[in-house]
Amino acid sequence: MTWTEGQRVQLAADTRLTDPVEVSGLVMGFLSLAEGTEGTVERVVEHHRASEGVREYERLGSLLDAYGRDMPPGSRKQLEEQVAALEPEWRAFRERGPRVTVRVRFDNGFILDGADEEVFTAAR
Repeated sequence: MTWTEGQRVQLAADTRLTDPVEVSGLVMGFLSLAEGTEGTVERVVEHHRASEGVREYERLGSLLDAYGRDMPPGSRKQLEEQVAALEPEWRAFRERGPRVTVRVRFDNGFILDGADEEVFTAAR
């Protein structure tokens, strides 16, 4: 689900915010927020970062589209094979869509920034 600024959300699961704190080898505790903790979305960011394989697919596909008809048959065939080998990664990227992160200010005052949108559900 894609969130919008101002929308009320809640954590879908317990979320650990820190690693365990140790003093003299004894674990003193850690900080976490409980499932269901509610807050308000302050910012939504879409990340369109593609992997190296996806960028290479786009580059080679563009090259094939622009110059493929003028290439020697052997070179064109090699380029077509390279594009075909990268296509599954490109398809997966397109199906997945952009990664979305959010900044949420919880009612208890904590702020969680850069959190994957999937760790939240709509508040009831």
